[in-house]
Amino acid sequence: MTARIRRPSRFPPVRAAALLVSAAAAVTISGTAEKPETSPPVSFPLAVSPAVLLPPPAVPDAPRDTFDVATALSTADRSEDGTGCADVTHGRLLRPGDAAAGQGFQSAAAGGQVSELVARTVRPVDLPAWAERARQCGRITVDDPQGTAVSSITVRPGPAVPDAETLSYEQVLTLPGQPAELPGLRLRTVAIAADDVLVVLRDAGATDLDLDTLAVAAWQHAAPRLGR
Repeated sequence: MTARIRRPSRFPPVRAAALLVSAAAAVTISGTAEKPETSPPVSFPLAVSPAVLLPPPAVPDAPRDTFDVATALSTADRSEDGTGCADVTHGRLLRPGDAAAGQGFQSAAAGGQVSELVARTVRPVDLPAWAERARQCGRITVDDPQGTAVSSITVRPGPAVPDAETLSYEQVLTLPGQPAELPGLRLRTVAIAADDVLVVLRDAGATDLDLDTLAVAAWQHAAPRLGR
């Protein structure tokens, strides 16, 4: 049986899907027409410098839109659906209200876009549990006042990283009844976590990026700078 999620949005399904991987890739962008509820950014004992992010030569050399994780979380979409699948369909590895500090960016890439998020969290992110939830929410119909989209998620083996948990999954968004020969919008996510450090790489569209390799490079760049 296909579960259904109803969430208000001012965007049509494909546009709303694209926003799922935009600047706040792992924390969700609000899709409501009203001004989002805000709360003060979480006070965190250790600041996270933008230097933890991959340098431009390592990713498509295009202008970056950067964001602060604590600020993004304070204005993020808090919508729930009662099925336990909203976090999965919105890609919320970090949720509004989580105590976290970090940096992120979004950049254009050939065929789509790519984003990175590096965060320190008070509570470690349980990637195996998140992967299991994603499997349970493998096919979800997302209802929107302006239309409906179908979210299909496939969890894949993550890259091998010593002393860290990894997560890799692909989400494809299509319209109900869309012919099989027409591609949907592809969203890929690779996350690596150990203790209080989380690194997330995400792309959208038909990019040719080796996301596993890019995520491992991001971890190797960020982890020593955060004491890992």
